[in-house]
Amino acid sequence: MQQTFQTLNVTIKDYVAWITLNRPEIHNAFNETMIGELLSLYRQLGQSNNCRIVVITGAGKSFCAGADLKWMAGVVDYSFEQNLTESMQLAELFYTVYSLDKPTIAMVNGAAIGGGAGLVAVNDFVYITEAAKFSFSEVKLGLVPACISPYVIRKVGENYSRTLFLTGERIDAQRALEIGMANKISSHEQLKQDVEKLIDLLMTNGPRAMAICKHLLEQVPQLSLEDAKRFTAEVIANLRISGEGQEGMKAFFSKRKPYWNKKC
Repeated sequence: MQQTFQTLNVTIKDYVAWITLNRPEIHNAFNETMIGELLSLYRQLGQSNNCRIVVITGAGKSFCAGADLKWMAGVVDYSFEQNLTESMQLAELFYTVYSLDKPTIAMVNGAAIGGGAGLVAVNDFVYITEAAKFSFSEVKLGLVPACISPYVIRKVGENYSRTLFLTGERIDAQRALEIGMANKISSHEQLKQDVEKLIDLLMTNGPRAMAICKHLLEQVPQLSLEDAKRFTAEVIANLRISGEGQEGMKAFFSKRKPYWNKKC
């Protein structure tokens, strides 16, 4: 990907996109530039045949401290229309990451606060260090975690979301694991290796099959059981006659690896 970013470092290798939030001097806090760059990047990755998995992390000691205070100082004087435009951009970013038809991994190397914790919640997998901290601290400022709320509620459930949103309390890595905010805790030295093991596992799966799994997870909870019968039956029927489904079944019965089960 031949593109220069102001707030991100991006590399793509062996079908994996590695994104680093790169504002370590302010703990990778986001502003309109970072939001715009992330949104553009994830849209491109969603269309890229050279990317099958996306990993995001932060430079320095933090993952993301939420909104840039200088940016927030300007937002204070915005009109409703200006605030709505900015908020819609942020909401679009979270939805784009959440609905990306490729596995996404947050590799959380430190604190993730406010919108930074929301950026964690929209990923499929969350691997964290022992030093990771999370907080939805918006209520401390008289605000709410509005744009990220749909994804946090889906990630940890309503009960834990009520506690996190209403108190604004900061939780540690172990608590994040207990409530389902994270999948695995690693030492700082082991974090990337553990993520790479997950990547190796995901690479053995059909790319289209994983995309459909994500679609199922998004759509099925919204369907009645009656509607889900036809919907899910059509999904599997289509996959069985698809090129990937045919290849996977033939490879299994021939006792060989399917074409996607390799890194280039």
